[in-house]
Amino acid sequence: MFCSSTTWSWILVLSVFYSPVVSQSIIKTLPGFTGELPFKLETGYIGVGELDEVQLFYYFIESERSPKDDPLVLWLTGGPGCSGLSAILYEIGPLSFNYANSSGNKPTLLLNPYSWTKVANIIFLDAPVGTGYSYAESWDGYYNSSDTSSAAQNYEFLRKWLVAHSMFLSNPLYIAGDSYSGITVPIIVQEVSNGNEVGNQPPMNLKGYVLGNPFTDVIYDLNSRVTFAHRTALISDQLYESTKRNCKGEYLFPDPSNAACIEDLQVVSECIAKVNRPQILEPKCDEFSPKPNKLWGGWSYLSEISIIDLLTSTPQVPGPWCRNYNYLYSYIWANDKTVQNALHVREGTITGWDRCNKSLIYAHDIIASIEYHQNLTKKDLRGLVYSGDHDMVIPYVGTQEWIATLNLSIGDSWRPWFVDGQVAGFVTIYTEKKYSLTFTTIKAGGHTAPEYKPRESLAMIERWFAYYPL
Repeated sequence: MFCSSTTWSWILVLSVFYSPVVSQSIIKTLPGFTGELPFKLETGYIGVGELDEVQLFYYFIESERSPKDDPLVLWLTGGPGCSGLSAILYEIGPLSFNYANSSGNKPTLLLNPYSWTKVANIIFLDAPVGTGYSYAESWDGYYNSSDTSSAAQNYEFLRKWLVAHSMFLSNPLYIAGDSYSGITVPIIVQEVSNGNEVGNQPPMNLKGYVLGNPFTDVIYDLNSRVTFAHRTALISDQLYESTKRNCKGEYLFPDPSNAACIEDLQVVSECIAKVNRPQILEPKCDEFSPKPNKLWGGWSYLSEISIIDLLTSTPQVPGPWCRNYNYLYSYIWANDKTVQNALHVREGTITGWDRCNKSLIYAHDIIASIEYHQNLTKKDLRGLVYSGDHDMVIPYVGTQEWIATLNLSIGDSWRPWFVDGQVAGFVTIYTEKKYSLTFTTIKAGGHTAPEYKPRESLAMIERWFAYYPL
C-alpha cells in the first residue's frame, strides 16, 4: 500500500504536530497462552485532550485474512467504562478463557474460532478515560469526562492512530461498538464525516458504523421492556393489556398519582425480578446482581464488587452455573503483573483493572443519539444494528421503535437469514438515497449477541462487510 508525495508530506507534518504514539509494542506471547500468538497484536497509548493529559490504551489486532484489504474497525465496548479487553476475551476477539482448564489464580487462554479478526483489522480502545488501562495524568482529566468529550477524544485518537499507521488509510473504516456505545458511536461517525468534509487530516475512508444491542434513547429502550416481557411470555396478556391501558403506554416515568398504573407496574416488576435480563433464558446470579428496587434500574445490570473476595474465599461457586462466573477470570488475569508487563501497561498508572469501571466520574450529556442517526441518513454511509432477541437490557423492540422514527424506506422487509441451514435471525434493510441501514436480530442472543451466538455473529459481520445479503 503506497502513499503519494502529497500524502507523505502531510503525514510528516502531522507526525511532528501530533507526536501521535507515545508507545506501541508488538506482543508475541501472553501469560496463559501456549506458544506464540498466531495473530499480530499491538498495544500502546495515545495522548488526547489538552496537553495529551488523557492517555488512551488500545489493543490493535490485524486481520488474520488480508490486513491490507480488510476493513479497519474502531471498537468501543459499552458501559460507559467497559474495557476493550472484555470485548477481546468475551465477545469478538481472537482469545477466550479455557474454562475447563482454568482454576484458582491460573487462567489459561485458547483461540476463539469465531473472532471478527478473521475478517477485519480491529482497534479495541479503552475509552473513556478510567476504562481498562487508560488513565489521565491529572485529576482534571478524569473530572471532565462526558459523552461529548469522550467522542471528541476518540476522534482525536483515531486521527493520531492513522497518522502512525498510514498503511491503513485506504482500508474501509467502520466505527463500531455495543451497549452504551450506542450513544457515542454515532457522534464519532458524525465527527469523522464532518472532518472529512472540511478537509481535516488525515482523510479517512469512512464507510459506516456497526452497533450491537445499542443503548440509544432512554425512553424507547427502557420503556420497551414491558412490551418485550409480554412478547416473551414473562407477563400475561391480561396484565399487559391492563398495564398498557392504565399507563397509556408510559412505563418508564408513570404519573405517580395514577394508582392503577403503579399497581400494574409493580406486578410487572415482580414477574421479571428474578429473570436474568442480559439473556432471559439463563440463570440469574443473585450474588452479583443488585436486588431490583424498581422496575428499570437504569442501564447498569451487573455488580461485580465482590468478585475478588469470592475468588479468594470460595474454590467453587455453589448453585447453578451463571455466565457472570466467566467474568471472574478476567479480573485475575488482567490484574496479574506479569500480564500487565506482557501488554506493556505503564506501571503505577492504574490502581486496579475492572472489566467495567462503575466508579467513573462521567457526565451523561447526551440523553439520546437518534438525532445523530438522523444526520447520518443524509450521508453516503452504511449502518448495521444487531440485537440479541433474548436481551431484556436493551430489548430489540425498542430498537425497532427508534429506527422507525428515522422515516426510512424499507428495501427488504423482515425475513429470516440462515447459518448452516438454520435460522440465525431476522433482518430488515432500510434505505434513504445513498444511505442504508441493516437491522437484524440474532436468535437466542443476549446482551450482547456475539458472546452468546459467536458463530452466527461472525457470519453476520463477514457478509455485511462484503456487501453480501445476510
